[in-house]
Amino acid sequence: MADHAGTSLGPGTLEVLSKRVLGGELVVDERRLSGGLSTDNVLLRTDRGRSFVLRRYPGRNTSAVEAALLDLLQDRAPVPEVVYADDSGDLLGEPFMLTRFASGVPLTAVFAGAAEQDGPQLAEAVGQALAAIHTVRFGQPGFFSDGALRPDAPPPEHHDDLPAFVEACLARGHADAVLSADERRALVQIAARSASLVAATAGTAQLVHSDFNAKNLLMRPGDHGTWRVSAVLDWEYAFSGSGLFDVGNILRFPQELCPGFGDHLPGAYEKAGGELPDRWREISEMLDLFALSDLLTRSPDHPLFVKAAAAVRHLVSRHL
Repeated sequence: MADHAGTSLGPGTLEVLSKRVLGGELVVDERRLSGGLSTDNVLLRTDRGRSFVLRRYPGRNTSAVEAALLDLLQDRAPVPEVVYADDSGDLLGEPFMLTRFASGVPLTAVFAGAAEQDGPQLAEAVGQALAAIHTVRFGQPGFFSDGALRPDAPPPEHHDDLPAFVEACLARGHADAVLSADERRALVQIAARSASLVAATAGTAQLVHSDFNAKNLLMRPGDHGTWRVSAVLDWEYAFSGSGLFDVGNILRFPQELCPGFGDHLPGAYEKAGGELPDRWREISEMLDLFALSDLLTRSPDHPLFVKAAAAVRHLVSRHL
């Protein structure tokens, strides 16, 4: 076995993976990848030229849910293939999931280098992937507690009450460092005025990725200068609800999208079979306010805190 001194996993872990999971293949190289808020991802390369991603859960353990979702989506949407998952932590001493490495270019990088004419085609590729995800339906809305994928876990506090959720986030977070008292009051008022629109989506039970944005989408070049989604990553926050949560998420920061993408995504999504109700844009924006408000509870030096504050301020300015 290669010398793994100074690597992040250690020879004991790599030996167990080799013997118990990889059928004798030896890990000859490892490299840490960016992970979600509750996960740690390591790229592993073996002596047979294959690549895998080891996803560990030092925070919230969603390994069983994620593995089950990836298996469910394998023939429906572009997702990594699960090789092995252990939510108990018995094998390595911590929960983990091993997937085949999904190659591709992050959509963030594609956006950065995209020309104006690329926007519609990128929107078509993303719209197709999102519509495919939303074809998965459940018996009821809710959150997943285990790999059975029954939406039976208790929701976060006030998750069914947008004004109360916004107020709670403003009270326990650091919003007063970036938003004036008038802006904070206006934000709660906007949430209250839109509460009926949000409530109308309460019975919807589609699979929601809940972090569907450019950093979690890998792209691969197709024919004639086109792009397609090669993998949708990071399913740790997925739940059963309205797919408009995902629509609001991908459109959250319009300044980060390439020209034409935001305008063409709704049509591309509907063309691929997605359904958008009347006033979908307003509804999706208000559903995304759950996430934006939660981001305001982060530390002020967190980059997403600054971006969320700017988005909230823009939202308030448009509604005043």
